[in-house]
Formats: sequence, C-alpha cells, structure tokens
Amino acid sequence: MVANRGEIAIRVFRACTELGIRTVAVYSEQDTGQMHRQKADEAYLIGKGLPPVAAYLHIPDIIKVAKENDVDAIHPGYGFLSERADFAQACVDAGVRFIGPTPDVVRKMGDKVEARAIATSAGVPVVPGTDAPISSLQEAQEFSNSYGFPIIFKAAYGGGGRGMRVVREYEELEENYQRAYSEALAAFGNGALFVEKFIEKPRHIEVQIMGDKYGNVIHLYERDCSIQRRHQKVVEIAPATQLDPHLRDRLTADSVNLARQVSYENAGTVEFLVDKHGKHYFIEVNSRLQVEHTVTEEITDVDLVHAQLRVCEGRSLPELGLKQDKIRINGYAIQCRVTTEDPARGFQPDTGRLEVFRSGEGMGIRLDSASAFQGAVISPHYDSLLVKVIASGKDLPAASAKMSRALAEFRVRGVKVSLFSTTVLCVNRIFSKILGDPSLNFQ
Repeated sequence: MVANRGEIAIRVFRACTELGIRTVAVYSEQDTGQMHRQKADEAYLIGKGLPPVAAYLHIPDIIKVAKENDVDAIHPGYGFLSERADFAQACVDAGVRFIGPTPDVVRKMGDKVEARAIATSAGVPVVPGTDAPISSLQEAQEFSNSYGFPIIFKAAYGGGGRGMRVVREYEELEENYQRAYSEALAAFGNGALFVEKFIEKPRHIEVQIMGDKYGNVIHLYERDCSIQRRHQKVVEIAPATQLDPHLRDRLTADSVNLARQVSYENAGTVEFLVDKHGKHYFIEVNSRLQVEHTVTEEITDVDLVHAQLRVCEGRSLPELGLKQDKIRINGYAIQCRVTTEDPARGFQPDTGRLEVFRSGEGMGIRLDSASAFQGAVISPHYDSLLVKVIASGKDLPAASAKMSRALAEFRVRGVKVSLFSTTVLCVNRIFSKILGDPSLNFQ
C-alpha cells in the first residue's frame, strides 16, 4: 500500500509492478477520480467525512484498510505521514512493514533538535542554534542578543519551508515568531520552533543515503537544491556543479557517519548548507524518499524505490549490488517542478480543469506526474505540483539544453502554471550563475 496520493503513489506502484508486487491505493472522498487509484490493483476509501488532507493523515483508517486487505507493507511516499514516528509505529504494531527507517529513527530524525545533537556526537558540523525547541519570544530575543542578526525560525517537527521565517532586525522578531509558530502548528500539529543563525546566500546541498538491516550504509552522491522560492525547492541538479572534490568527500562521509550513528535503514537524505567560504553545516535528515530523488536515479542508474522495497524485504545492500565502490556518477540530471501556480499573482496556487495539456518529451526527458492530462481537475486541497520534468545528459550543458527544449514544448491551458518562470530560471540563471557564482538561494 502507498499511504499517499498523486505522482509519488504512482511512482511507487510502478516500481512494485516491475517487481511483481500487487498494489493498494487509498484515496479521500475528494480524490475519487484521481489517477493514482487507477494505477493500483486495488483502491479503498479512507477518511470518510473528513477534510481532504485530514483523510490522508487518519492513521486508524489507513491501518484498518491495510489489515482488512492483507497488506504486507506500507510506503509513506513524501509529505503527509512520511516522517511521523507514530505512523511508523502503528504499522509495526499492526504487523505491517513500514518502508522506511525504524520508528525510533524516524522520531529522532523528525525532531530537528535531537537530530542536531546526534550530528554533533557524530562529529558533523552544525549551524549555531538552540539546543531545544524554544517556548517563548524571550528565548528568541536572548538568542539574537548572543549571535546577532540575521536569525531563522524553523519548525521543530516538520520541513518543506513551513514554519520557517528569517529575521534580519529586532523590530521584526515578534511578528515573525508568531507567524512561524502559527505556520508550524497548522502544518504539523505542533508549533514548536528552534532558532538558528541564518547563513547568508548558501548553497543547499543534500546527500542521498541508503542503509539496510545489517548495518551497511552507502551514499549515492549529492544534489544541489539551491534554486528555491520562499524556501521551497524549484530546481534540483545532480551532481552539484563546481563542488570541490574534498568538500564532496566531507559531505558524503559525514552523511554516512551520521546514518551509522543511528543504525539508519532504508532511504534518506542528509541536508547541508555550504557557505561562501566552503564550510558545510548539517541542517536536517529527511527520513523518507525526496521529491527530487529522480535526479539521483538518473546519474547513478539506481532505482531508489526498488532498493527501498528490497531492503524492507530483508535484502542487504551488497546482495542488491549496492556497494560504495560500485556507485558511479554518470553525467548530469536536472529536475524542474512545474506547478499550478500563477506567477502574475505572486505564485498563488491556481485551480480548475486542464483544457489543454501537451508535454515536452523526447530523448533524455523523464516525466513524473499524476494529474497532468487534458480534462484533469486541479484541486485546491493539495500540493500544487503538476509534473516533475527531469532532463539528463552527458554534461550540464547537454542536460540544460534538453530541459530548456522540453519546457518550451509544454502547452497548458485552463490552469496557470509556473512554466514560463521555470524556463527563464533555467536558461538565464541556473546554468550561468551556478557555474559563475556558487552563492545561490533565489527567493
């Protein structure tokens, strides 16, 4: 079963089908006509009478469906319950395998404060910040007095840019504290925040890791996720361009050491900031599959979802042919997120029916989507991601040319999309600016 919806559910269903595994979808009342239902062998309603998002967060219903239909394992996808330790534990308690780390590791990694402490004990550098979630504005004021501005508030129990606010001067402190708290509470059910020194114009580099049940951990190199808007990733590139080889070695070694520190199992991502001096700082571990896992798959020829499923079955990484000295980087890959957002209205989500949809395709282009077809109804209830476009080539200019060409081929009518801005970003900024200036973080 995939306890999720949309393109990530379809991504996992396809991997299961390739491995001869039957699939089960769950869906909310609002998702009756969604594509992920049709891609699974079986589909069941969850969260009857609940709001759309709440349906996918209703653990009792998901577990009930799993037990009634002899589900062996549950893949959480990303978002929703993917980093909830209580969901991982509920799966274990029900005798269903959770395709991810153990509940204890999910809990430790989901608590950013504890994750920082683990990183420190593993010898991994961290950004100066509070050792525990703060409970008052006064604590934030004391931190800013000690470290100065800018500082950043972060949700202690979630990510994805929610509950994240940068404060550049004292007058902004109270307002941003209240906003960050409210956002974190609404997104994750817990408004706890911690405070860090804000690193100006960093590169955002993340390392893909994979562990098994026998203590083996490998990395699959890094992705550059520096191109962001409001702390949301827009474009991801693998491998990171013009990354000093010694820095790459430190990033990957620190990621593997951190994973071993907690006996990490299954797929995960260790995220870092790299400042203008080339110093790296650990920020968090995402104990799940990432939206941008695709670019890593393209450059390493490793199917990460296949690996997740096989590791969950009890196979070792060496048994799967996943040995560190066998993992090689082959070319470059870029992922652009095409979203149903209106650039003319500050990228507010747009909804409606797709009257026209024509995608860019061809050699070197991979499309991961769910609702990207003529006649599809774009709901206001869920994430605005329409399709992930992944381009790969022998080098960055080749991948860049394919991406630019593919995006230019798209035709979408009925709903506003971010295509034009993404195209401009790709052509005019990414490939010239990254190569010429590693200090990127477009807001």
